[in-house]
Amino acid sequence: MNMAIEILYDKDVNPEIIQGKKIAIIGYGSQGHAHALNLHDSGCDVRVGLRPESKSAEEAREHGLKVVDIDTAAEEADVVMILIPDEIQAKTYEEHIAPHLHPGDTLAFAHGFNIHYGYIKAPEGVNVIMVAPKGPGHIVRRQYTEGSGVPDLCCVYEDATGDAWDIALSYAWAIGGGRAGLMKGTFAQETEEDLFGEQAVLCGGLVELVKAGFETLTEAGYPPELAYFECYHEMKMIVDLMYESGIHFMNYSISNTAEYGEYYAGPKVINDESRKAMKLILERVQNGEFAKEFVADCNNNHKWLLEQREALNNHPIETTGAQVRSMFTWVKKSEE
Repeated sequence: MNMAIEILYDKDVNPEIIQGKKIAIIGYGSQGHAHALNLHDSGCDVRVGLRPESKSAEEAREHGLKVVDIDTAAEEADVVMILIPDEIQAKTYEEHIAPHLHPGDTLAFAHGFNIHYGYIKAPEGVNVIMVAPKGPGHIVRRQYTEGSGVPDLCCVYEDATGDAWDIALSYAWAIGGGRAGLMKGTFAQETEEDLFGEQAVLCGGLVELVKAGFETLTEAGYPPELAYFECYHEMKMIVDLMYESGIHFMNYSISNTAEYGEYYAGPKVINDESRKAMKLILERVQNGEFAKEFVADCNNNHKWLLEQREALNNHPIETTGAQVRSMFTWVKKSEE
């Protein structure tokens, strides 16, 4: 199968490169814990850098990891992987990481936001790389422990030492990515595609589509519980079929009535106006307008974000959903 990007695997990578480095993982959240534990289990020298008041420190120690403050981690390490939220990376970097970087060190990320938009600038002589697993941290860890892995996107923004690609690929090997596939790309590609996908499809687009369907039915007098089932609950079943074997397999699994409705109604909902909106969203991601708006809201204590979050939490689809899900013993068990 021909691919538009280059894909490498374990056999193409030298594990000894990353095993010979001292690595600092900054943060111990979803991605942080997965990277740190997988690196540790791959025979790497890992320390986790956390704030003194971090609640994650005890958990990391219980997992057998060395925990130090962020300054110490950055000073000790040859490779510093920053895995804390985008909005606090720049301040943390300036105060606790930048003073400890030396020529020949490698600064690493799992998302390109701060490098691509210029909020973090590495000093001369320091590599800048990205290793971005295409899955949440708990899946990255689970797949690794089961002998498999999650595909990784690997990028190099600055190759100061001449072997930044080798370091990135070796790091990806250590967290299990080479078992599934290592895709080579750029910081711009990862950042812009990731933000666009989140906004137009995965989070923004999907949530608004579900809400609009629910509101259309309830405003027409249909019971909210049934509207929830039709527009929200059954969505997972459809997505799971697509995820497993593609759209054609999903269509094979549903009724002819449903498939006919897909071709008839889908283009009416996602139409030329929708595509114009998507192009505008992409343009704002590409030109940095979204990044500036997001950072401004972060600097305003997330005022707009918190207002939107509260409004969504109080939406009838959420209150109805909580009641409906209480009927599902399997869901209740998974949430406990």
